[in-house]
Amino acid sequence: MARRSSVDALDRLYSSLPYLLPIASVVLFGRVSLFTQIPILETIFFPILKIEEILSTSIIDFISIRLVVWFSVFIFVVRNYKIKHFIRFNSIQALLLDIIVILITVIVKLLGQISFLYFILEIILNVTFLGIVAAFLYSVFQCAMGKYAEIPVISNAAYQQTP
Repeated sequence: MARRSSVDALDRLYSSLPYLLPIASVVLFGRVSLFTQIPILETIFFPILKIEEILSTSIIDFISIRLVVWFSVFIFVVRNYKIKHFIRFNSIQALLLDIIVILITVIVKLLGQISFLYFILEIILNVTFLGIVAAFLYSVFQCAMGKYAEIPVISNAAYQQTP
């Protein structure tokens, strides 16, 4: 994707921050099985677990800090045309990754009621965890380099949302 304007160091930092939402959401998937199989992962993801703990804090009954942050990023960053396209694009892409995690969470909760599907659920959780972690690492690295992170399908949707 072509660069629309120059990207300075502060823009690179700001464009990387929204990716904390999907990685914080998916870290609980890894905690279910991967962290018990590979204990060093819990140490590596400890800061992310703390971020997840903060984001999960409930403000009012069903409204968590995560929901407030999610809508704040969408309304005040993605829909604000005064902010550079690079930051808005990466913000919506991070929100789309978070939506994927939310959808997988709903599917897992529905399938979790069927007791004999535990092995399949574990595979779904592990693949989702590894996929979102890979997307997180790739996207943050690309942001640090000042380039647009091209994730198939998600980048196309993100680009359509940020004209």
